[in-house]
Amino acid sequence: MPDPDHDSKIEKIAQLIREDKVPLDEQDPQKLAKYYDFAKTSFEIGDEQARSLVNEAFLYLMLHDAGDVDILQQGEKFGAGFS
Repeated sequence: MPDPDHDSKIEKIAQLIREDKVPLDEQDPQKLAKYYDFAKTSFEIGDEQARSLVNEAFLYLMLHDAGDVDILQQGEKFGAGFS
């Protein structure tokens, strides 16, 4: 059963990413650690769940910024694994 607060958690992380003006393709583990730590402490979750939420937050922001892009046609731009 999914966590009923899942979307809210993603939005909180996404808001923090936006406030910090982090590039949406950020790959530096040291910079991403801030968001993993935020998720772990704020939501009392483990490493794996924190990474998943942070990754979803970045994807959420990419999709939000994409506008009218057809994700099924251009999925590789978002790391969705389909095109």
